[in-house]
Parts: sequence; structure tokens; C-alpha cells
Amino acid sequence: MDIATIVLVDATLREGGIRRAAKLSGRPPSSVSAAVRRFEQTISVPLLRREGAMLVPTLEAQARIADIAEAAETATVLAGGVGSPAAAQIPPVSLAALDRFVKIARNGSIRSVARVLGLGQPQLTRQMADLERHLGYRLFERAYHGVVCTEEALAAIPLAEKLLQCWGRLTRASDDRFRRDATTWRLGAVMPLGPESEIARMLAALTAAWHASRPRQHLFISSTTADELIAGLKSRRFDAALLDIADFPNEFDGRLVSETPLALAGAAATLSEMGGDFARLLCTSPIAVPSAKSGLRREATRFLEDTLSESERRRVTLIEVDSIPVIINLVSHHGYLSILPESSLARVHRPPAMIRLSPRYKQSLTLVWPRKALWAQAGEAIFRMMKTGTVRT
Repeated sequence: MDIATIVLVDATLREGGIRRAAKLSGRPPSSVSAAVRRFEQTISVPLLRREGAMLVPTLEAQARIADIAEAAETATVLAGGVGSPAAAQIPPVSLAALDRFVKIARNGSIRSVARVLGLGQPQLTRQMADLERHLGYRLFERAYHGVVCTEEALAAIPLAEKLLQCWGRLTRASDDRFRRDATTWRLGAVMPLGPESEIARMLAALTAAWHASRPRQHLFISSTTADELIAGLKSRRFDAALLDIADFPNEFDGRLVSETPLALAGAAATLSEMGGDFARLLCTSPIAVPSAKSGLRREATRFLEDTLSESERRRVTLIEVDSIPVIINLVSHHGYLSILPESSLARVHRPPAMIRLSPRYKQSLTLVWPRKALWAQAGEAIFRMMKTGTVRT
């Protein structure tokens, strides 16, 4: 890492974009973009995310903004600048060179520092000469027992140490995050219907059992749709996934966890008035469904296609909502219909009226993992804990 990159990254975060930082710094946008990528790769943290046409700092970047700003300000002063940095004038001085400069200044001998670092003395001498050229002033004068610092070097030492301390905090946070990530298993799961739902119950049992049996290994659970869970498995964002579909890509292994009958839910008066006439009922009331990315939506679509003719399906009003609690609220209080797992609805306080559908329509919960031995071992352990809530060895 070099100080010019740090200054460019700070400018990007302050200005809220690559082009603005490029204009401020006098660098091409491609150079600023490359600096940001280089910084992100070094500390293993994404700094920016896109919101519409704008780039905004990620939450992890916001947690590091103060250290980045302090490092950039210190780097600017070290390079002889003041105030807002003109990054085009900041030399590409590496932090490794600054660290070696401080070691030589404290030790008083290039030879002994080279020996400790496992470097050749000529190599370290050349690196210090390059550092002097970039900074524009001499750092050391020869002495009888080694070298002594110039006045400029004595002024630079606290700045270099401060900059290295800032960088140490940035990389230490990333190292801690990497160590935590390395011991964390990530489970993706379809969204529970609520705190009393079967999915919520199984995930709670899993969390308790996992913590009891593997206290040194973290388990992180994240909820999203079936399509996004499969994409997360392929990208290794998830180590295993609880899907609400029975079939899954053959590149994975898995186990069927449970099957739950589905029901058509709605206001009691509306369901009784139609007297079991599904076609008329479905065509006259709006139907709240999850997005097409969910397995539950696929079952709902299959039921509608089996029940209604093509002309009837064109009269159906579907409202997509990727939040089961919101869907249940629409059903309970706003006259909507929905197709949801019967057992989960029964646990809701003051549940809506329900008509159980044919056994052909059901929510299948399947635990899926990559086809590798390490993932298979963890997948089987997760499966047992979800099913029983107890630890088996």
C-alpha cells in the first residue's frame, strides 16, 4: 500500500464518487477507480455501493472513514502538502518503505536493520534513496557508527509512525474480520412466516444446538428468496441453504427437512360466500403472493394454472410482496387472498379463514449444500440440529 492510494481513497469517500475525486485530485477516473479497488483488496472490505446513479460508502467503510481520513491527512503533511490534498502531487511512497525508514531512524544503522529484515544492505540503501527522492529531502547522514537523521527526518518520524498506526488499525480490523469469517458457517434460509412459524422454530433450534456443540465456530443465518439462496451457494456466499422447493440444481446435495400442506387464506365471509367456487373467488379478490424468486410463489402459480383457464388467469390480480408478515396482514385486514402453509397460518394470533388445498400443493423445505466433503459434514450436522434441536455426535 502507498500513501497516494490512501489519499485518493479518502477523496473518493469524501466527495461521494470516483469522478468527483478525480476532478479534485487531478487524476484520471481510471486511476482513482484502480486505487479504490487496490485498497479494497488489501483490507478485504468493500468501500462503495451503488444507490441509483450515486456511489455511497458501505457500512464497513463508514466504520473506517475516520482512520482513512487521518491517514490521508498525515500522508499529505508527510509529502509536504497542506489543507485539501492534491493527490496528483502525492508521491507513491509505500508504507513498507516508511516502516523501514522508522526502523533505521530508531536503530541508527542500515546494516543491522537489513540483517533483521533479511534484506541485503544495498537493497535497503536503494529503497531509502528512492524514499528521499519521492519526499524531496535527505533522511540520513553518514556517521562513524552508522547513520544519523537529518532535521527533516526527525520531523518525518512522528508522521510516519502515526500513518503506520492508522494503517495498523485498518488492517487489524480486517484481519479480525477475516479470522471471524474463516470460523463462521453461513446458512441462507427462506424467510420465516413469523416467530411462530415452522421455519423460525427450526432455525432457533439449530442456533441453540450449534452454539452448544460448536462454541468456537460461529453460525450466521441470513434470510432471502430461493433464487438468491441458490445464487449464494454457487458464489460460496452461503455454505448451506434452506430452500422452500423440493427440487434443486444437481450440482448440490441436500435433504428434505419437511413438507407442509398449503391453504388458500382469506376473510371468513369471503370464503364462505363463494361456497368453494375457486375460480370465481380467485378472479374477484386480489391475491398477495411472494415474488417469482421464491419457492412458495412457484407452488401458488402451479395451483392457479391448474385451477383457472387461460382467460380466467388474465382476470386475476396478483400483488407481489416479499414479506410474509405483510401478506398475512393484507389477508387478515384488507380483503386479500393468499396461498400459504397451513400450519404456519394456524399459529398466527387470530388467523384468517383457510381452505386446505389438494396434497399436490405443499411447501417443501430442503436443506442444500455444495458437493464437497467439508460442506457435506456441516450440512448433515445442520440437518440433524434443525430436525431435533439436540446435539448428536
